[in-house]
Amino acid sequence: MAPTTDPPGSPNLVGERPRSVPQADRERADRELRPARLRVPDLIRLGGYGLRSRPLRAVLSALGIAIGIAAMISVVGISASSHADLDRKLAKLGTNMLTVSPGKTMFGKQSTLPDDSLAMIKRIAPVQSATAIGTVGTVHAYRNDRIPVAQTNGLSVVAAKLDLLTAVGVELDRGVWLNEATEKYPAVVLGATTAQRLGGGPTVYIGGRTWAVVGVLQNAALASELDTSVIMGWPAATKYLAFDGHPTTVYTRSVESQVEAVRKVLAATANPSASTEVDVSRPSDVLSLRRATNATFTSLLLGLGSVALLVGGIGVANTMVISVLERRSEIGLRRSLGATKGQIRTQFVGESLLLSMIGGAAGALLGYLVTGTYAMTQKWPTVVPLWVLAGGVGATVLIGAIAGLYPAIRASRLEPTEALATT
Repeated sequence: MAPTTDPPGSPNLVGERPRSVPQADRERADRELRPARLRVPDLIRLGGYGLRSRPLRAVLSALGIAIGIAAMISVVGISASSHADLDRKLAKLGTNMLTVSPGKTMFGKQSTLPDDSLAMIKRIAPVQSATAIGTVGTVHAYRNDRIPVAQTNGLSVVAAKLDLLTAVGVELDRGVWLNEATEKYPAVVLGATTAQRLGGGPTVYIGGRTWAVVGVLQNAALASELDTSVIMGWPAATKYLAFDGHPTTVYTRSVESQVEAVRKVLAATANPSASTEVDVSRPSDVLSLRRATNATFTSLLLGLGSVALLVGGIGVANTMVISVLERRSEIGLRRSLGATKGQIRTQFVGESLLLSMIGGAAGALLGYLVTGTYAMTQKWPTVVPLWVLAGGVGATVLIGAIAGLYPAIRASRLEPTEALATT
């Protein structure tokens, strides 16, 4: 008889050496015994199921987090909106304005600024805007040609650049400002005090010619000299009144943090050949006040935000601890079915993250709406810093993860028999 051979996979005969299992089969068996990993979509679904299984508790927990975040964002937003309104009011007081004017020569005579001083000042990098006026010292303004020459009423005639209103921050009371057409012809704008002294008529008399009044300014808080001035275009003053073109006052607006640095170079820039003959105003005292308020508001916002985030984190931790206590039997069943400690930890941390994200997003939206509503009633600009919204939600998620870590570790340490025995 022919010798028989064992079929593949049959048990070894007595005395035979055991056959080795192929490497591929061993690896396949190891993969089958290894616990499956939770992917991100699975983790989201599992966390959502944990929240949906107890909707009332989840809603109340998310609401508690949302209220804490909304309180933090609304307080920060209302404070920031109030601060923005204060900044707007302080800006009108000229916190970043400096003026340049001619001083005295070494012999005590009045000096003059070069014709190109304004153009050179505009080249300073931190200078945001600059404009100038020039006093036409040889003439005066009168209501009509029948007023005695000596009755000048203390009014001055000045030539101005078209961007004067924007740079100085003065507004029109009525009429219009000079434009590219009217600055070349006999048209003037009156200061607030000038309009009262000249009677507010449609024309004024200057240099033997009648000039049309096209507008009247409001009080100029930052440039009081404009209140008693008759303002005309630079080209018209040169053409009709023989204006020499020298600016007598240059107004500059600079980056607030660079005001002191700009002040140090203004004189040398305006008149490089005789910087000692140039007078530069000092920064406004309001600038120091504004910086002090900025620092105070920043400290206040950080303190309020930290307290609100701490309250939200405590709420998440409390919710997750109660969840572990209520779901001991569920944890035991999952452990009995093969869930590992790591999967249990991941499940509860995922639920904590999901709960924090929902509460944080809802709180951010609610806080923004509260801020906008209150700011609208106070006629403030609505300002909610982006870092507050992003930081509020991000910090809530981070605190939620940390707060859910202890309950997750506690849940993973439960033995299946101990958990299943709890009813």
